[in-house]
Parts: sequence; C-alpha cells; structure tokens
Amino acid sequence: MKTMQPRKQRKLLFNAPAHIRYKMFSAPLSPSLQAAHNTSSLPVRMGDTVRIMRGDRKGLEGKVMKVDRAKYRINVEGITREKVDGTAIQVPIHPSKVMITNLNLDDKWRRESLKIVAAPAEEIKEVKKPEAKKARRKKKPVETEEVKEPVKEEKKRRPRRKATKKAEEKVEEEKESEEPKSG
Repeated sequence: MKTMQPRKQRKLLFNAPAHIRYKMFSAPLSPSLQAAHNTSSLPVRMGDTVRIMRGDRKGLEGKVMKVDRAKYRINVEGITREKVDGTAIQVPIHPSKVMITNLNLDDKWRRESLKIVAAPAEEIKEVKKPEAKKARRKKKPVETEEVKEPVKEEKKRRPRRKATKKAEEKVEEEKESEEPKSG
C-alpha cells in the first residue's frame, strides 16, 4: 500500500521547479511602464533597472546584477555593505521589495510577450473558418476571413434520464400552459 506524502503550502516555495520560480520572481512595474505595457508586474531579470521600495536602502536605484533563483534574491548594482574585515559584499534583496523602473528588452521572447500583453483583445482573437484547420493539415494556403461569432441561444434543458411518470406529466403540463391557446 502506497502512502501519500502530506502536501504543505510552505514547501511549494522551496520545492518549486525553475519555470514556477521564474513567475514567483515578479516585481511591480513603475506607473509609466504599467501604462506603456498594459501590465502591472513582470519577473525581474538581469539588466532591469529597479528601485528599492522597502528596507534600509529604500529609494536607491540600480541595475540588477544577479538573479539567484535558488535563494529567491536579486543583487542590485551599488547596494553593498562592508564586512568586519573591510571588504564590500552585495546585499541580496527579495524581488517583491523592488519596483522595476526600466526593462531590459534585449531578449526577443520578452519583447514578444510584452507585445502580446499590450495588444488589444480584438487583435489577438482572430476567428477563422473551420476549413483553415483542414488546410493547415494538408499544407494548402487558405484565405482567412473574419467571421462574426453566432449569437448563443439559450440551451433547452433535457429531462432527467430516470424521470418518474409524475415528473413527465408535470413537464407536459408546463409545455401546454406555455403554448398560446388559439380560440
């Protein structure tokens, strides 16, 4: 008999795979970036410029030098502290405590994902003919035309599968009462 391990929410953070850790690395965008890209937060990456919003170093700004997904921390350029022996080390900061003020758009994937987010919903949603799907399989070019979506009609309720005779009679009576009587 196989025993199940208990699921604990606190373990999700530390046992998360890389693709989920990436999404947990999100930080809010500055108001100007929010308006420009039509999104409120994005995962922090190397090269982004961030402003620290919490802690002793609140208000300082710098570029992200290192992203440590194992420890959920980022290192910002110019944010250091002195050790007892006099050497300077970078201070790790949690990404939720910063605000992104300038995005690093060197990566093609990130640029494309921002375009998709910023595009209006009408442009993203293209309704194509059902024939276009078949043509893609056959690799024949097909002209796509925009088709208006049909208006959804109200679904008629089906009677229960194991309806009793009394229930069937009630349904019939309701139908008769709904029909206009001609006289």
